[in-house]
Formats: sequence, structure tokens, C-alpha cells
Amino acid sequence: MAADSMEIDDSLYSRQRYVLGDRAMHQMAQSSVFLSGMGGLGIEIALCFVAVQAVTLHDTKQCETWDLGCNFFIRKEDVLSQRRRVEVVCPRVAELNPYVHVDISSSALDDNTDLSFLRKYQCVILTEARLNLQKRVNDFCHSQQPPIRFIGCDAYGICVRVFCDFGDEFEVSDPTGEEPKEIFIQNITQDNPGVVTCMDNQPHGLQTGQSVIFREVGGMVELNGTTQQVSVLSPHSFAIRDTSLLQPYAHGGFFVLVKTPKTYRFVSEPGSISARNISQRVLQDAPVNTELVHCLSRTARGTLPPLAAAVGGVASQEVLKAITGKFAPLQQWLYLDAVEVVRPLQALATEEFFPRGDRYDGLRACIGESMCLELHKLRVFMVGCGAIGCEMLKNFALLGVGLAKSSGEVSIVLFSSAVSLQTTSYSAAEATCEINPDLQVEAHLNKVCPATENIYNDSFYSSLNLVVTALDNVEARRYVDSRCVSNQRPLLDSGTMGTKGHTEIIVPNLTESYNSHRDPPEEEIPFCTLKSFPSVIEHTIQWARDKFENAFVHKPSLYNSFWQTHSSAEVVLQRMQTGESLEGSFQVIKLLSRRPSRWEQCITVARLKFEKYFKRKALQLLHSFPLDTRLKDGSLFWQSPKRPPTPIEFDLKDSLHFTFIVSTARLFAGIYNISYTEKDLSEETVARILATVKIPQYSPSEKVSRSTDESAKKPDQMKMPVSSEEEREAIVQLEEAIATDRGLQMSPLQFEKDDDSNGHMDFVTSASALRATMYSIEPADRLKTKRIAGKIIPAIATATAAVAGLVALELIKVVGGYEFESFKNCFFNLAIPVIVLTEPAIVKRTLIRNNIYFSIWDCWTIFGHEDFTLSEFMNAVREKYGIEPTMVVHGVKMLYVPVMPGHSKRLKLTMQKLIKPSVDRRYVDLTVSFAPEADGDEDLPGPPVRYYFSPGAGTP
Repeated sequence: MAADSMEIDDSLYSRQRYVLGDRAMHQMAQSSVFLSGMGGLGIEIALCFVAVQAVTLHDTKQCETWDLGCNFFIRKEDVLSQRRRVEVVCPRVAELNPYVHVDISSSALDDNTDLSFLRKYQCVILTEARLNLQKRVNDFCHSQQPPIRFIGCDAYGICVRVFCDFGDEFEVSDPTGEEPKEIFIQNITQDNPGVVTCMDNQPHGLQTGQSVIFREVGGMVELNGTTQQVSVLSPHSFAIRDTSLLQPYAHGGFFVLVKTPKTYRFVSEPGSISARNISQRVLQDAPVNTELVHCLSRTARGTLPPLAAAVGGVASQEVLKAITGKFAPLQQWLYLDAVEVVRPLQALATEEFFPRGDRYDGLRACIGESMCLELHKLRVFMVGCGAIGCEMLKNFALLGVGLAKSSGEVSIVLFSSAVSLQTTSYSAAEATCEINPDLQVEAHLNKVCPATENIYNDSFYSSLNLVVTALDNVEARRYVDSRCVSNQRPLLDSGTMGTKGHTEIIVPNLTESYNSHRDPPEEEIPFCTLKSFPSVIEHTIQWARDKFENAFVHKPSLYNSFWQTHSSAEVVLQRMQTGESLEGSFQVIKLLSRRPSRWEQCITVARLKFEKYFKRKALQLLHSFPLDTRLKDGSLFWQSPKRPPTPIEFDLKDSLHFTFIVSTARLFAGIYNISYTEKDLSEETVARILATVKIPQYSPSEKVSRSTDESAKKPDQMKMPVSSEEEREAIVQLEEAIATDRGLQMSPLQFEKDDDSNGHMDFVTSASALRATMYSIEPADRLKTKRIAGKIIPAIATATAAVAGLVALELIKVVGGYEFESFKNCFFNLAIPVIVLTEPAIVKRTLIRNNIYFSIWDCWTIFGHEDFTLSEFMNAVREKYGIEPTMVVHGVKMLYVPVMPGHSKRLKLTMQKLIKPSVDRRYVDLTVSFAPEADGDEDLPGPPVRYYFSPGAGTP
């Protein structure tokens, strides 16, 4: 982002832009920051906020071997050549963002330093600084007008703290960063105070004292455009001012939260410390946590890289708040420790924690030599190598996870199979080995899914110590989780969305799994809403996205598939003339008969589409449902959330109209393999072509479209009934197409949101905006449209660093075989800010009967042989586990159900014959039900029973 032009480079900033917004991004581009201390914590902070105009990195120390274990930018050769840390780090930080000016300072910063040089900075961050120096710098920053925002950070082994002082009065434009939503209104009482009820009991998410603005209210029109302060009555209702003298509420309308700035007040660090001391004296004789003091004193000289990463992310977010005024700042202290990591290690000999002169000395001081060796031997499988995955690899490198000399390995794979994304895993592997050349990192290109279970099979999972998922895709996470449960492997899961993040730790036989809980299903937009009654911008964007998929992906694919099945148009014609019905033929022939062959025809098609989408659709709806239409109960048909459409007259001089025509024509040219030039895209050429286009006269249909039926589902075009008249018309069209020798091949597109040159986003943005205009909905800009249409999850480096650090902390506990109470799940929102650490959900154990229990981690095993019968299998289960099987199911196939006819005869059949396994299949997991304690009761559930086809099949 160039500060002079204020243009935001979306190739670099798009996901961060969704989190911060353009105003904050522009403020960052005009800000200068001073960061002192290039140790592990300082470099983590630098990594996360490098999007400002200028940053000065300050440090006075030389590179040491110790630094290799906490500063991912320092290399072994830097230590050998005794370079200054800041000189090494500066060019590598600068590489992260070409728009940021990065300079260095190695001057002394102490009690005698003239601090006036700090006046040119908007924010000052100190790490690795003595408390007296932090106080002095903080006082100086606080006294300036305007105050310089000050952040002090310390890391002492397992303990870290952050302090913020943004001045006497610090105004925040948006404390939460949440995007306000339009909430439709069910009713407003004519009372004092007036009570507003949300439609369909939708939660309003408001707090007392906040304000909302009203729009499109029918009847009580005096409220429209006014801002009202609310008093919350319930999750679905709130009170506003006196409405008793207003006109009665009639129908419709919605409200939106009005964001109001909030002022925060800070005291300087000396004042804050004094206040804390006073409060402690008031408490008197406050108990000292002697265990914590012991752990702190023992590890203070050490470094725990994951903890530095987590707190570095938090501190970086505070830097962004300081220079943008967006999100609620920390007030004023954050303290975090990882005492549960070192608590089980206190009984170890002190020699375990002694330095050995290598890169792991800082880590060793915290967790001991034995734990370091266990990390070196670790074999990890990480699924997903995006932002979180890369941060995880950085933590692995600093921790020494998966060293080649220790037979360890980190295998990484992207869930996506896109070639451009596959190369990311190789690049990430190379970058990780640059940080720590001793790591063994293996990059895979195979997608992790049921189709690749022959690659990522049980033997593969058995070779692992744990699995890490760093994915956005929920179904992918569920699949990986099921494989981990099946193979008794720990799973560390995490994710972020903007400033929010979560971690979930899944340990065999201790915790529930990812699949143990289900998120509520994503609400689908009703078919009739998309087609005829959009009420919010998300509806018009999804409509435009569907149009793209239907016209430029689905139909061309259908077309190609049809002609791959049928050898020629002549053969199809002969079969249709004999009365044969060919699935898909009607739709394919329609495409064939309308197939353009020149650029001019593509423009014509685009113009007719404009007429159809944005004028005739509105005219037809208003014909079918005039504005005064009423429902059976007497209420108006056109009331919120239904919006009556307004037909749009085409105007080439309107840039939105022009963009729709050109982008649509380009996409049609793409699927029909029609070439065009830059001149063909000019307004002059397009205007010339459009001048020759004849728009057929419109006459409304008297049939009510199923797209207005609120119970209707999206139809399957392939199975739509075709009339005899339509069949005859299709035959004529096919004869004409054969005569003109039209092609039988199309080129389906794949929606690509990030390539601005392909016209995809031009089409979706313009189509959505035009439809929004037609329905009096506020159009979305290109950026918002791209986020919604492309299902982009907003991301920011601060949250990514924090979540990866927290996961890596749990990894140490998993490797150490810690007790359940040591593990922590986390949810945080750095915008508010809030960090919540909780114990994982303890595994549930289900009683079958007679003190026989099972959990999700249990899998009973039976070993058979080639002639092993179903009867022998059931006897083996009863003898081994002490309970009578009553039903056996394999997948969806019922192998044995007593009440099913003929199933009793199956008892004599071999398991091989019943299951018919593939040649290389060693086992199958069967669902077995068990006999209830009393007759008439339902069969009892149990764990899966893994049946091995041969006695030696249980060994990998």
C-alpha cells in the first residue's frame, strides 16, 4: 500500500483489509512505529504489524547461538560472523512488505538517552527493556501532545506480560469491528416507550445504550431515518422513545446498529503500577503463588517460542489499535503464563535444564533436555498449509520438531488440489528448513480425502505421533478427525476468522473429538428469495454468483458431457425424429441453436441478458403482483422483507451498465472460444454494436412463475418436463444447427475471484449491484462482493500468530503425555480483547450393560481367517467382550438382522463371502448392536468392531 497514492494492494492486503477496513488501512500507511528488542518476542511483534509507512527496529545486541531458538530470522552464519541482530533482521523484515520503509537503530537506549527522537513516531514498543527504562519512556510518550502510544512487553520463560498506554483520552471509532446487520421488524408498539419486536424472533444482538437507525418503516414513518437509543428487553425486542403520538405501525421496515465512537482513558505505567500496589496493600497479606514464583525463577532466562508467538500476536494487535483507533484497546495489562507446561517437570534433575551450547538452550531452560529430545523425534502430519500452517511450521522449526537425525519428520499437505496452491507446501517446507536446517520436512501434493485412503492409510497414521489441522474447510476437518479417532492419534485443531481464533485439543481416551460437536448448519437462502424476492445485499450477490455458475460452468459442462455421450448431431437428430427421448437434449440443443460465433453476437447476448434480468423480470413480477396486491389476511403482499422491484432502463453511459455488458460478453466469448481485441472492449465499439441490436417487444406472461412460490425448491433442469411442441421446436433448431455447422465443444470456466483481468468479478459485482438497485437495496462495492461471492474468510496475521502459538504450546503437553487437567482449549477475540482458556470436553463413556462401557476412542477387535463364518464372528465377540451381538452392519449393508427374511442362513456364510473385501483390504469396521437386558427393549449400541480377515492382519 503506497502511502502517497493511498492505493491498497489487494494481492498483499485483501484478507487484512476485510478485517481492518480502508480507513484503518490508510491510517496505518501514514504511521511510523519504533520497536526495540529483536529477541523472540520483538521479532514476533515485527512480523505481524509490518503494514505501516515506516518502522524503526532497535537493538544493541550481537547474534548468539541462543537466538537461533527464538528468532526465526537469524541464521547460523549470522552467529558465526558475530553480526548485530538488528542488521540481520532488518532486510528480512523489509522483504515482507515492499511498501514499508524499514530502518535500524543500534544506539544505546537507557536512563541517559535523550528521548526527543521518539516524537516522530505514533507508537513505541519496548521489549527486553528494564522496568525503569519502560517507565521513563512511557512517561515521555504520555506527556506528548498528541500522546505517543506506548506498549511494553516482557517475556520471562513461561511468563509474559503486555502493558498499553494510549494517553489520557483515546477515541476508538469501532470497538468491536463487527459489521452491522439489517434486522427486519415484526412490530412497533404505539406506546411510551415504544417496543420494537424483531421479525421471526431474530436476535438483535444489541446492548442497552446503543443506538439504531430505522429504514423503510410503514405507517410509523416518522421513525424513518432517525437514530434511536435502545433499552434491551429481550434477545428479540427492545424499547425506544415515546411513540404514542406517532402514526400507528403498519408493516415492514428494518433497523441497523449505529456505530458510535468510544473514549478510553489510560494512565502511564508508573501510575498504573502504583494503583496496582495500592490495591494489593488494601487486600493485605495476599497469598503468594509459591509454585508460580518457583517456576518463573527457574525458567526466566529461557524462552518458550510458542508463548512468544501467541503474545506477540496479541501485542501486535494492540499496535494496530494504537495507530488506527479501531477495536477496543487492552486496559491496560495482560498477563499470561504456561505454568502447566513446566509443572510436571519440576521433579527432574536440575541438569536437565542446563545449557549445552546449541540453539535449544533457551527452550531447554524451560522444558528440559528429555522433552527437547522427544520433540526432535516427533512425526507430525499437518493438513493445511495456509497462514496458520506456515505459522505452525515456524513454531516447529524453533522447537526442533521432527529432526532428521532423530528420525523425526513433519509431513505437510494442502487440502486443496489446485496446482498454484500445491507449490505453497513446497515453498513452506523450504522456508522452514532455512530457519532450522536440521528439520525433516516432507511436502505432499495428494489431497487428504476418502479417495486417497490408499496413500494416507492406517499404516501411515500408525507411523505418526500426532496430527495438526490448519483448515477453513469444516468437512475436511471432520474427515481428518475421524481418521485420527480410528487410529488413536492426537489431533490439534485451530482456526481463525478475522480477529477471532480458537484451538481445540483432541487426545485419545481423554477428550471428545471434533466430530463430537456439530456447528449449526449454514442457512440456505430460499429459492424464491434468490429468484424473486431479495431483501439484503447477500441475496443479490449469491444470485449473481449462481448466474455465473449456471451460464458459464454448469451449462458448458452439461453441453460437453452430452456430446461425449452422443457421437454426432446427426445421430441425435435421427433418434429424436423417431420419438426417442434423450436426457438433456432439450437444454443442449437450445445452447447449440443460440451459440454465438462472433464478438458482436456476444455483445448482443449480453444486452438481451440485461433486458431479461433487470427490466423484464421486474415488469413480470409487478404484472403478477401489482403494488396494491393483498394476501388472504388483508396484509400487503409487498411489505418487508419483500421489496417491489423497479425496472431499469439500459443506459450505456452508466458505467455499471457498460461493465455488465462487456464482462458478460467476455465470459460468453470465453466459453464459446471466440477471440476479441482490446478495441472490441472500447465504449465506441460496444456502442456501435448495440445500436444494431433489436430488443423484442415485451408482453407479460399470465402464468405465475414457480420462482415466486415460497415452498419451491431449485429445479433440476435436466429433469424438467418437455412438451411435444418444445420437442418439435428442438428438432427444427437441431436441423438448423447442423446446416450451419455449429461446434460441439464449449470451454467451461472456473470462478476465479483473485484474477482481476478475467472479468469474473466484473460480472458478479455489476450483476449484483444492478439487481440490488432494481430492488432498492444498497449495492456492495467490489471488495465486499468479492468476499461474499468468493466465501473469503477474513484473516489477519495477529490472530494467526496467536492461534499457532497456542496450539504449539499444547503440542508440548501432548508429547509429554500430560494429564487431562493440563490441556487447554482457547477462544479469543483480539478486537475486544478477550482470551478464554478452558479445559477440553472430557470424553463421555457410554454404558452398554453389566459395567461394560465404551467411548468414541474404543474399537473392539476380532481376528478371523479365510473360513471364519458370521456365526463364529458373533461367538468371538460374545466370548471376548461378554455381551451378545444381535445385529451386524457393514456401512449401509445389513449383514445380519434376525428379523430379516433369510438372514438366519447367513450365519453359516464366511465373512469373506458376506463382505467381499478387496485384495489388499486387511480389515473392516462393523457396527454391532447388542442384546438388551430385558425382552422388548431396544438393542444396545456399542463401539465399532474391527474385523481382521487374517490373524496377522493387525500389525502394520
